[in-house]
Amino acid sequence: MSTVAEVRAAIAAAARAVPDFGQVHEYERYVRDEAKFKQLYTFTPSNGPLQLRGWWMRRVRTVERSPHIGRVINVHDWRMRGYMSLADADASELEFDRLIEAFRDAVRADPTFGGVCIPGDQVDGDTQSGVQVEDLNPVLFCNVLCNSAVLSLKTWSYL
Repeated sequence: MSTVAEVRAAIAAAARAVPDFGQVHEYERYVRDEAKFKQLYTFTPSNGPLQLRGWWMRRVRTVERSPHIGRVINVHDWRMRGYMSLADADASELEFDRLIEAFRDAVRADPTFGGVCIPGDQVDGDTQSGVQVEDLNPVLFCNVLCNSAVLSLKTWSYL
């Protein structure tokens, strides 16, 4: 039995465990002062200078299922949005892709997030697994040209 907060924290911990993944926020941040907002996403990678590199996450949907008598499962859909300063000369898009794939690999290696969740295909036949890459595009974020990604994943947990 895991709460939404426990699942959220486990996903964020998995992302933070990826070296140089960037700032990871467990919710979408809002700050009126742009300089303060920018600070929330500022990160210094091990191989480079200070830059915008960060993620926020949000639960976007929950479905309650009862596949067995006496068992109730919450299926949570999560969305993560990430930004990384775009530097064409440094092929930053390739580094951003590498970070995304490292996170996907980490979730594939531990789909239960350390036992906080249960594998979905074992409880309700849903075959979606891992982290899905929904969108990759350049965007302006805090008036900085950035690589941007939208990732999604599902988690299953008993009530």
